[in-house]
Amino acid sequence: MDRECVSLLPRVCEVLAASGSSLPDDTSLEKLLDWFTALTKAEGSLLEACPCLLGFISTVVHNTALDPSILSFTLKLAGLVAVTEDGFKALQECSVLDLVFNLQRWQEAGLWEDPCIRIGWIQGLRAMLQHPKALSFFVQADFIQPLLQLQTDTSLFVASAANQMLAYVLVFCQSVSSVGCNGVDKKEDEDRSSHATTTDLEYPAVPMETNQDYTAVVTAILEYLKKSLVPKENTQLHQSVQILKVLALLLAQTRPPLWDKLLQTVVDSVEELLTADYSQLTLPLMDVILAAYSSCSADHRLPDQRVSRLLSFMLNIKKPADLIQAAAAFLRRGHHDRVHTAQSVRALLLPLDIITGLSLLDTNITDKERFSMVEQLKSKTSCISVICVCLTNTPQISLTAADCLPCPPALTVTAVLSLLRLCGGDSSSSSAGCSQVYTNVIGSGKVQKCALEALAALSGSPGVKVKLPEVFTLLIQYLDNPDSDPTVLHKSYQALVKWMTVCTDLSSITDHQKQDLVKVVRKRACDMRWEVRDSTVEFLGHLAGVNACQTSPGEVTDASEALLGGCCCTTPLFKEALQDPESYVRASAVSALAQTLAQSWQQGAAETQEQTEIVNRLLEILSEDTEGFARRAVVRYFIAWFSSRSSHSSPSPPTSSSLLMQSVRSVLSQGSADLDWEVKVHTLELAELLLDEAFSGHWGYVKGSDPHPVQPHPYAVISDQAYALHTHTGTHKEDVDSDLVGVLNSLVERGVISALLSGLVDCDRPVALKACRLLVTLRQTVCPRSLGALDATAAMATVARVTCELPGRGWALEIRKILAMRSQAKEADEEKSYNRADVVVSDDCGEAGEEAVGAECHTLPVSVCQVLRSLDLDERLDILTQSSDHVHNSPLSLLQDILTASAAHTRPNVQPGQEVIVDCY
Repeated sequence: MDRECVSLLPRVCEVLAASGSSLPDDTSLEKLLDWFTALTKAEGSLLEACPCLLGFISTVVHNTALDPSILSFTLKLAGLVAVTEDGFKALQECSVLDLVFNLQRWQEAGLWEDPCIRIGWIQGLRAMLQHPKALSFFVQADFIQPLLQLQTDTSLFVASAANQMLAYVLVFCQSVSSVGCNGVDKKEDEDRSSHATTTDLEYPAVPMETNQDYTAVVTAILEYLKKSLVPKENTQLHQSVQILKVLALLLAQTRPPLWDKLLQTVVDSVEELLTADYSQLTLPLMDVILAAYSSCSADHRLPDQRVSRLLSFMLNIKKPADLIQAAAAFLRRGHHDRVHTAQSVRALLLPLDIITGLSLLDTNITDKERFSMVEQLKSKTSCISVICVCLTNTPQISLTAADCLPCPPALTVTAVLSLLRLCGGDSSSSSAGCSQVYTNVIGSGKVQKCALEALAALSGSPGVKVKLPEVFTLLIQYLDNPDSDPTVLHKSYQALVKWMTVCTDLSSITDHQKQDLVKVVRKRACDMRWEVRDSTVEFLGHLAGVNACQTSPGEVTDASEALLGGCCCTTPLFKEALQDPESYVRASAVSALAQTLAQSWQQGAAETQEQTEIVNRLLEILSEDTEGFARRAVVRYFIAWFSSRSSHSSPSPPTSSSLLMQSVRSVLSQGSADLDWEVKVHTLELAELLLDEAFSGHWGYVKGSDPHPVQPHPYAVISDQAYALHTHTGTHKEDVDSDLVGVLNSLVERGVISALLSGLVDCDRPVALKACRLLVTLRQTVCPRSLGALDATAAMATVARVTCELPGRGWALEIRKILAMRSQAKEADEEKSYNRADVVVSDDCGEAGEEAVGAECHTLPVSVCQVLRSLDLDERLDILTQSSDHVHNSPLSLLQDILTASAAHTRPNVQPGQEVIVDCY
């Protein structure tokens, strides 16, 4: 524990124990408790680390006039102190433990009505229950009764905490009667560990002598659950819901024999609830049943017959809406019970069967069940709700084994298509359906959205590819419908792309259908609503990214080319969208352009006048657009272009005059000066790609801006190119140095070095961190310290000929100041002069630092290598790697803030309402 924290903690305790003390913010106590919790886990005994806490707890519990938040904090803290038996004993010896958890005392003081006191009491006990003495204290004080009463507390937070506490108590020592010296049978413990889930509670083993206490607790809890499950009147349904939540928690966490005893105790009450037909309890009851069902599966046991009976009852429940909810809950759990899965699927398909008139189901559905569902669907509100639940679970149905399905997946697709037509007002699609029902879904946007999502999910089902032309036609109708709202159009586009992705053979799509798609896309690209224009542009980009779409035998192209004719249709739309008044649309257009042109980049297609115009427009957006979305998209466009080019063609020479390389310097210059930090980070990603290409194969260069690269083994095999670049013997050395100088010069000319130095002094930490890592990598490549002293001097003498210019304003002023301070520090430490022919004279850096105070200093050329050596990059990287939390989000800062706020509260010259600024994390 930090010494400064140790010295400050007693003063903080005094402040908190003083009545009327002010805190820096509402969460200070929770943060302090988090720290104490971490100390408990790390050091075991909290009192050993913080002995002053005992006096603090004693002082606070004797002063019931304190703020309830301070008292609640103290209750929780006492539980943490009592985690160890020594801490528990210390609290008992001071007569503090009884006072802290004395329920009657808090009630008499009128504090029990405050929810934070009740939560503090619950959580304090929960923290303390880690050893047998604490369990004995819990039982002897008869805390089980108030804990049971809190299960249905008016505060949901209190009720939830009480639920968790009750489950913890019951599971705390469930294996106490097992064989073993500590009450835990070894084999059972191993089994439990192997099948543990993320919801399992951690609890210590309990000795046999606590068996009597444990039995009393278990008996009380089970009796309470049995009596409280069934409400005596409808006003008590809330209580039943809370008890069912506890029961679901317990059945998921307990193991035999406690699991069996628990189920035996409550099964009759659960069955009584089932027969009572309380719709409000349908989902909580399913949670209980499925928790028990899943627990059997986790232990590789066959489902208990009682659980299977309850599940079957739920999946045959009379109320249609409740049946749909139960069936959906079962399918969502992903169980592999064929009988119940088939029941659930039939239940969820029945509403679609009724409303579309299609024969989706077998003869297992009785006339009574069908009539009951029809009556449910006649109400518009109920109809839409039920249909949406069915559609939402269609993906689960599509994943079901074929022998559990009452109809082939293609017929389910047909039903969804028929439903979508009905929503659009096409009554002829349901000539065989129930006319009293399908009118409820006409024009329902909610049903349309769910149906379109279901249609997209069904695209991957077996045997549905034959439905592609029908799906294509309907989606075009939806896209062309003037009544479709933007969200429906967006989901229509998504469904179309999904089907194109799965059904790669587009030969079934007619020319007429393709023409219809072109018309509707052009129409929607000019829609009055920006959301529609945005969705349209996004769709065009996604469609271009769908590869290997076969239009005729042996011909492979992308979906955009196959359906829309490619760039001749889409590029004019993109160019128009680049001028859109909405920034989201402009950003989507830039991204879609990158996806559309990706294939031509990879193939090395010749640059066109149109592409030049597009690039010029993108550079305008980067320099002039007022919104960050579009500017980010522009930089990502050039990243995608450069990545595609460098991965499919040989690197261009440094003097390349290609359109891309001509644009890079401008992108780096504008992007590194952007106000948006994400634009600057993307700019550095582009700079990193340039570094990767420039030093490709270089022995000392490691991709990925790794600040600490691992040097290869001295006997490792390296490529011929790397060998040519890095052999330092014989006549090769001059060539290597010359190549390195050439590469570094090209990076300076393209603006890479300036972008990195600009990012290094940026105020946004992600930008500075990225730039620093890249600069460290560059330094280790061009002037590595791993060379011998003579080699390093010679290498620096060669590379030092490469200079970059530091302007007299902006980011360069900060770099100049750093160099000047570095130079002055060196001069103070050692009286040594450098050869001016080899490296930049340090006096120049000092001069730059002095001139930096001026508004307009002259441009100063500096050696790249000297700058890399002088910026203390390693120290800077260590600082940047640490988030600001290491300064502000710390126990010391928290303690200081509490003291600062307290001092300001008591300071006479602080005006009422004057804000006290603290850095509490």
